[in-house]
Amino acid sequence: MINKLFASVVILAILAAGAFVFWAQQPILDTDQATIKFTIDAGSSVRGSTQQIANAGVPVNPWLLAWLARLTGKSSKLKAGSYELKPGATPLYLIEQLVRGEFAQESLAIIEGWTFQQMRQAIAAHPALKHETAQWTEKELLEKVAPDFKMAEGLFFPDTYLFAKGASDLQIYKQANAQMQKRLNDGWSRRDTSVPFKTPYEALIMASIIEKETGQKSERSMIAGVFANRLRRGMLLQTDPTVIYGMGNKYQGQIHKRDLLTDTPYNTYTRLGLPPTPIALPGAASLAAALNPAKTDALYFVSRNDGTSQFSANLDDHNHAVNQYQK
Repeated sequence: MINKLFASVVILAILAAGAFVFWAQQPILDTDQATIKFTIDAGSSVRGSTQQIANAGVPVNPWLLAWLARLTGKSSKLKAGSYELKPGATPLYLIEQLVRGEFAQESLAIIEGWTFQQMRQAIAAHPALKHETAQWTEKELLEKVAPDFKMAEGLFFPDTYLFAKGASDLQIYKQANAQMQKRLNDGWSRRDTSVPFKTPYEALIMASIIEKETGQKSERSMIAGVFANRLRRGMLLQTDPTVIYGMGNKYQGQIHKRDLLTDTPYNTYTRLGLPPTPIALPGAASLAAALNPAKTDALYFVSRNDGTSQFSANLDDHNHAVNQYQK
């Protein structure tokens, strides 16, 4: 009798173990079900973690999931954070996901041509970031991100950045700055050595001007060539975007003749050479154009009012183009 009872217990244990192994390898969500987001709080026990998963709507038995973590030796390795459970994931995969810290990815797009202030506003408004730097001054932020610079404008590469929910906004600034420095330094090492820039920072300033002058990627190299020619000849750059930047909040959508005559550090109608800092966040195409401008005789360009420009090598041709397209 005892032997039969023992045999029954062994059989039941084997069946239970088999059922547990089978359960651990079955998808929690069907392929037609939506992804479920959940968060595990810092300091949670394995049982607390699995209960938080179940409370978030994941259809899994928290007690069984906790036992799976213990039996696989992973119960002390689960990482707090925000996650996504996608269709097809099994309980075993879910435990591995928590061990690896495969956090749910949030994203933030920094747009080409934005100013640094626009970038700060977008970062401050993102609900998934921890806003550690929101009250910092520009100087305080640069001390943490780019201590060799006094002005932040132009130092951050426009791109889409991925991060875990709850990450510090400082992480975005550091990533964007590192990306800009890498791209700028790589481009500088492959530059046309005849460009009229002494430092990569001067090239960055030019790239920002090109970024604001045109939305046509095909024209950026030509515009860079015009500006390079003007710098070499000691001519004023005479580019409206720098004037607008120097106007700050005074700019209300239109630029007038008096604005072109009002001197500021950024007014390239009144001051020779480059402005003191970039005027925007330049993208890859503008960086490439600044460092490898087109070989051209053109010294002028004017909008054709269709998104393209008319380029001229002398003032007479330029004035004719202005009369044709602007008057």
